[in-house]
Amino acid sequence: MISVQSENQIFHKVEYDHQALESTRWKIRWMIKHIGFRLLAKYEGVEGLDNFPADGPAIVMINHIALIDPAVVLSSLPRNVVPMAKIEVYRYPVFGYFAKLWQVIPVRRQEFDRQAVRRALGVLMAGECILMAPEGTRNPALQQGKEGIAYLGVKSGAPVIPVAITGSKGFPTLNPLRWLRTGVSVKLGRAFRFRTGDERLDHEALRLMTDEAMYVLAELLPEDQRGVYSDLSKATTQTIEFV
Repeated sequence: MISVQSENQIFHKVEYDHQALESTRWKIRWMIKHIGFRLLAKYEGVEGLDNFPADGPAIVMINHIALIDPAVVLSSLPRNVVPMAKIEVYRYPVFGYFAKLWQVIPVRRQEFDRQAVRRALGVLMAGECILMAPEGTRNPALQQGKEGIAYLGVKSGAPVIPVAITGSKGFPTLNPLRWLRTGVSVKLGRAFRFRTGDERLDHEALRLMTDEAMYVLAELLPEDQRGVYSDLSKATTQTIEFV
């Protein structure tokens, strides 16, 4: 259960200036489109962009197969979003350099990272979007999502946009044989919000919210990528409402 003292620490205001980073981010997007998608990854396209809001805060929730997934999704959207990623990504060759330029939010996965939560809430309170992979690691099929997606969704009130990624396994690569197979596709689903009353956010409540959100994401994926959420008959919507 999140204590009052912990919440006071978490909600210490973090200023976020989106416009100061826009020029750099659009340049990186140009590089992804004109260099990355021509040399390192085969890109099939995106569908469902009508589900993405023209303005206001949002949480983009993705499945995570390969290293390039966040870059593919952020370059597919009409607005720049701020990914959350494990802190180790800053040490990756090449990718780490661009993560710093983009100012990706680093997350310490072994703990409840209050600094990362504050930064994410700062972005959302500024009316902008974050990108999260609730599984917390890369997998070919869905693993159990972590409760951070529900916590941020409840505390910010921002809509959650499920985004399914397929075909990214094996990218980035210079191997021409990989290019003979299907490339990366992105599909946006219908946005939803978490329903909440006055109850405290204990672990059980956050777990239910997270699993319901993950089932929404699973419905957008082919059956072999649904993993622990493969049985869609178990999907419920007690804590979510579509918008």
